[in-house]
Amino acid sequence: MSRILIVEDEAIIRSALKRLLERHNHQISEAGSVEEARRLKPASFDLVLSDLRLPGEPGTEMISLAEPVPVLIMTSYASMRSAVDALKLGAVDYIAKPFDHDELLETVERLLHQQALAQGKTPELTSTDNQRQTMIGSCTAMQMVYNRIHKTAPTDVTVLVLGESGTGKELVARAIHHQSQRAQQPLISVNCAAIPETLIESELFGHEKGAFTGASAARTGLVEAADGGTLFLDEIGELPLDAQARLLRVLQEGEIRRIGAVETRHVNIRLIAATHRDLHEMSKTGEFRLDLYYRLNVMQVDLPALRDRDDDILEIADALLSQVCQRHQREGLRLTQAARRLIHEYLWPGNVRELENALERGVILAEGHLIHPEDLGLAPTNSEHLSRQARPPAERTRSLAPATETETETETETDDNEEEDLSLEDYFQHFVLEHQDRMSETELAQKLGISRKSLWERRQRLGIPRKKASRRSSS
Repeated sequence: MSRILIVEDEAIIRSALKRLLERHNHQISEAGSVEEARRLKPASFDLVLSDLRLPGEPGTEMISLAEPVPVLIMTSYASMRSAVDALKLGAVDYIAKPFDHDELLETVERLLHQQALAQGKTPELTSTDNQRQTMIGSCTAMQMVYNRIHKTAPTDVTVLVLGESGTGKELVARAIHHQSQRAQQPLISVNCAAIPETLIESELFGHEKGAFTGASAARTGLVEAADGGTLFLDEIGELPLDAQARLLRVLQEGEIRRIGAVETRHVNIRLIAATHRDLHEMSKTGEFRLDLYYRLNVMQVDLPALRDRDDDILEIADALLSQVCQRHQREGLRLTQAARRLIHEYLWPGNVRELENALERGVILAEGHLIHPEDLGLAPTNSEHLSRQARPPAERTRSLAPATETETETETETDDNEEEDLSLEDYFQHFVLEHQDRMSETELAQKLGISRKSLWERRQRLGIPRKKASRRSSS
């Protein structure tokens, strides 16, 4: 059992982190400041999670106090640039608040795995052929993905991962990194759509003091922070043209120039990019540089949509359900036959991410030891209609067991859930369209009670374009 020290001054966040990590078999100690943490001898732990801003001494003090124990820095989006500086001081990685539970757990497990390898111990999280057991499925399309990862990872070529939102593009990037020669170096993941257009160049490439209004000190960019390791640029199709030109130089010459700087700096990174958009078509309309597209598309990995992985859907559902039950401490729950049939027939426009969310709803709402269709909130009548209309004729003839009287009643009851879901989507669309002219993306997300990333994903799903910010004038 790994020992983890959490250094966080907000008791609510500290308590939530403790519960989450303890559910995944980690032994947790807590401290509200660097001074408290010092008394707990941080160097005796396996990993330290420290907030960046603490009362008294800053969280970066934990880096030297805990040495050689790795320190994971926690920070809000507003402090992202300070987090990059923390990496330069010796932090092994950072994660932004509010936390995505899966992302946090994946990061913690990866760091513990690396620490165990460095100490010559047998790691609790063992590597396997198929991406440390994070990717599930054995259909022909996924076997091709596994084969491409296995052949690509040991090389140092640039990789372009293509697939719809929610198919697991970041899992592919992590698998390639963990199986590469750079596995002991940092993996820096950046969602290009989640960073405001006016800040993206500064975040990626850094800037010098006085480069623009508000640049009171020089900052290291995320590309430079990934030096020696892997840089994963998710949704690279959202990258502005100016940033595309800078990225092209990184790939061609292996060097960057901070905003406002004269001299260049050499970097040694492996780039993995991902998108759900057709970059070649975008190049025809001038939205994406054709020369950058050819630089990115050295090796391509195509992830199939969940609806095209018919044989894998229930296998994935069972594996995800086991994880969700463990996370919510409700072991023993299982899906009814009606629920399994619904999962099998649903088209899954949100792919694996949508499936996991549905199962999490089911675990939370289930009254007994069974999860029924209405617990999943998937509007079965609508999904059956979609599957019959949209799937190929050969698949439409798949025989289904006749619904029992009880199951028919269940489907009728879920009509109300369908109407409620649709009204929530309508409310989201109405609110965003009404307020986006006078609110920033951050303010919209806060008002809706969701993260910026969730806001962007819902925009993509509902086809609501983001209002483009005016470009920063060049000096």
